Amino acid sequence: MCSLLWQKPLKSLLSTCKDKATITKIHALMIITGVFTRGNSLARLIAAYTRINGIVTARHVFDRTPQRTADAWNTMIVAYSRNNNPNEVLGLYKNMIMEGIKPCISTFTIGIKASTSLRELKTGEEIWRKAVDFGYGYDLFVGSSVLNLYAKWGKMDEALIVFNKMPRKDMVCWTNLVTGFVQSGRPREAIDAFKRMQEEGMEGDEVFMLGLTQACASSGDLKLGLSIHGYMVRRDLPMDVVVQTSFVNMYAKNGHLELASRVFKKMSHKNALSWNALISGFAQNGFASNALELLVEMQDCGFIPDSASLVSALLACSQVGFLKLGKSVLGYIARRHNFDQVLGTAAIDMYSKCGALSCALAIFDRMDSRDLICWNTMIDGYGIHGHGKEALSVFFQMTKTDLKPDHSTFASLLSALGHSGLVEEGQYWFNLMDSEYKVNPSEKHYVCVVDLLARAGRVEEAYKLISAMDTEPGLAVWVSLLSGCQNHGKLLIGEKVAKKVLELNPDDLGVHALVSNLFAMGKNWNEVAFVRNIMKKTGLKKVPGYSVVEVNGDLHAFLMEDKSHFQFEDIVSMLKKLNHEMKAVEYTPKTKSFVQELVGEVNQKITV
Repeated sequence: MCSLLWQKPLKSLLSTCKDKATITKIHALMIITGVFTRGNSLARLIAAYTRINGIVTARHVFDRTPQRTADAWNTMIVAYSRNNNPNEVLGLYKNMIMEGIKPCISTFTIGIKASTSLRELKTGEEIWRKAVDFGYGYDLFVGSSVLNLYAKWGKMDEALIVFNKMPRKDMVCWTNLVTGFVQSGRPREAIDAFKRMQEEGMEGDEVFMLGLTQACASSGDLKLGLSIHGYMVRRDLPMDVVVQTSFVNMYAKNGHLELASRVFKKMSHKNALSWNALISGFAQNGFASNALELLVEMQDCGFIPDSASLVSALLACSQVGFLKLGKSVLGYIARRHNFDQVLGTAAIDMYSKCGALSCALAIFDRMDSRDLICWNTMIDGYGIHGHGKEALSVFFQMTKTDLKPDHSTFASLLSALGHSGLVEEGQYWFNLMDSEYKVNPSEKHYVCVVDLLARAGRVEEAYKLISAMDTEPGLAVWVSLLSGCQNHGKLLIGEKVAKKVLELNPDDLGVHALVSNLFAMGKNWNEVAFVRNIMKKTGLKKVPGYSVVEVNGDLHAFLMEDKSHFQFEDIVSMLKKLNHEMKAVEYTPKTKSFVQELVGEVNQKITV
């Protein structure tokens, strides 16, 4: 009778007590009075110990108790979850099931969360199936945990099935679904989920909008991105450095660098990721000098460039052929960073594109471990320089490792063989990639092979290959063939291809110019006028191609037929000298060389 009188005040004491000494005294009193073995007193005692970070003592109490209620099990599981110990959570859950104790909703939720943390998909699915057996499978909290589990594994089809069966969904569920689609590389479906959420009358919070912004960055949906930004401003939703950086990244990835810069400048607080987003945006959109200026400014503001910043800097150097600065960046990396696979691959790419292939190979050979991207970059580097046999040699080396060639590997290899004129080798590996390596050819592979055949003048074969494609050929495939038709004067097929290109409504004026030139070669003036009229209606002009070369640390740009360079006469003089030397050794180019054309222009100018 006396012990029963103690239960009510003990419950109140255990719920409020926060010091170990008092809890220990209550524990002793519970043992003496016999309360310890009754009802849920054990669960309350365990909770009291865990509240003061005494989880070891709590577990000792739990293990020494012969009759444990479901509340005691759940309290212990919750305690381990709060202490970030997923292994103990799953261990207790399994023992609980073995002893025939019925779990509650929180038990299943925490068990699935622990499985997600340990990346144990099978265990998480087993716990969820048990929750379904007990009628909790599509509960809000259990369902949300399952969504998060599947999202982390990229199994979004399974996640969507669970989501659709849930009778009630909160913002956490929608956020898990959207971020899962984003992280799985399915941004369009993330945006569709957002539209569906709006139809159901739900409004996103800042966490949800962050995931949606990332989807817009990946899908290129600038219109929706602008709407999200405006929505957050109008609703005065919190926009911390993470959210603002995501907007910088979204605008930069979509090529709207002015908007990205505007958001960046208005940020009251910036971190290294903010700088990286803008630097990467400028580098990837071809504004190398802006990217490099930002890297310097970043350091002036007290930020130390990390791996992502330096990769962007190397990308910028490779785009403009700025070898000297690229070497400086690599020197900085050598002094302050570990030369990991990512930086090593970026260095190989930079050296290859800046013309220093031997330096790229030296870094490649020194790397202790190489991933697939590294191998692909080296193959691509040889391809850029027209060394198809060397690219094939690197490919053979890679096949002797544990790595398997992927789509990018074959794209780089086929491109390298194409630039080297190795037609038979290119056809051989194109056929083998599917039969031997189980890599289904995509459009980019067809582009490579069509270009390979077209360069060799074998446009009829290229045309047959396109006709045999399982999917509808895209613009890039037809343009590759069209270029070959023009170069080799294949007008009959060329005019058919040109009309195919026009049907696809290209927005690139360079493509229109190529089509127009093909029709002009065949003296089909009506078609020339038609294409020129289309070009005129666009109101745009073709951006002239140009080359950049670094000389003593300075970059010199040369446009086609450009004579404005201050050393133009000296350059022409040197070209004339080289032309005479080539004639002296009886070297005859297969086609009229650029040197001859330029010298001819200069002679004509002098005569006039």
